Amino acid sequence: MSELNADYWSNRYQEGRTGWDIGYPSPQLIALANEFPKSTRILIPGAGNAYEAEELWNQGYTNTFVIDLAKEPLTSLKNRVPDFPDEHLLQGDFFDLKMSFDLILEQTFFCALDPSLREAYINKMADVLSENGTLGGLLFNHPLTEIGPPFGGSEEEYKTLFGSKFHLQNFAPSKLSIKPREGKEFFFQLRKKQ
Repeated sequence: MSELNADYWSNRYQEGRTGWDIGYPSPQLIALANEFPKSTRILIPGAGNAYEAEELWNQGYTNTFVIDLAKEPLTSLKNRVPDFPDEHLLQGDFFDLKMSFDLILEQTFFCALDPSLREAYINKMADVLSENGTLGGLLFNHPLTEIGPPFGGSEEEYKTLFGSKFHLQNFAPSKLSIKPREGKEFFFQLRKKQ
């Protein structure tokens, strides 16, 4: 497996190999975000082209931030939404982030990381979430393979992993998955433990 670094992801964008990109906001993520006040500090890690950030910004969620290793998707978001603040477009490694958020939206970030980073992901999510912060979104429901990304996982594995740092509020098959992913995703919502 090649190293999943900034060059790897930039090359994927430059070559148009972005099979994860659905081309519009994920209905499940927008539905989750809409349960929170517009003042909520939201992060979308591994945001890609960040259609969710665009939609939330247009709805008045002006504390929405995105982070991605590659610059190409951040440039795409800025081109589509010129008034999206530059300081909310974070190019870099999520694991180096030193900010705090009330809500983190997960979609295809967890599955894009080397599985050896899963425990680090859980710890960092807890670190950057504010007190009583929420982590939620979508996780793939297919066996973990050595070939990826995307890397999958099972309900049992996810619940064990997240259980160390989070209270489970919701974990079920997604009812708002896009057509190609119907029956292949879990929707989850977790609250940070104190």
